[in-house]
Amino acid sequence: MDMMMLVKAFLVGGIICAIGQVLIDYTKLTPARILVSFVVIGVALGALGWYQPLIDFAGAGATVPLTGFGATLAKGVKEAVSKDGLFGAFTGGLTGSAAGITVAVVAALIVGLVCKSGEKS
Repeated sequence: MDMMMLVKAFLVGGIICAIGQVLIDYTKLTPARILVSFVVIGVALGALGWYQPLIDFAGAGATVPLTGFGATLAKGVKEAVSKDGLFGAFTGGLTGSAAGITVAVVAALIVGLVCKSGEKS
């Protein structure tokens, strides 16, 4: 793997995460609102075609954060609408991001089965 690609991914992913941390530290926004905002920003940038150049530049540094998930949703919707018409607006987002959602659900299931849950003290 190209070392420069690793550096680009680290820097872009780090900047996105740093923005989230600044929002947590210096605003009254809850973490949930910040996460939802990142997804919505990713959808908007993906729909406008502005997020793909960042993905091409940084690879996983742009696709792993929630903004990348939003861009994936937008890309799936655009492709499904061009193929299936208006119905694609309802199915494209899930189709485009199905692999990521599946991995998240399976990982959560495995962690839930392996780790012992308990109350915080």
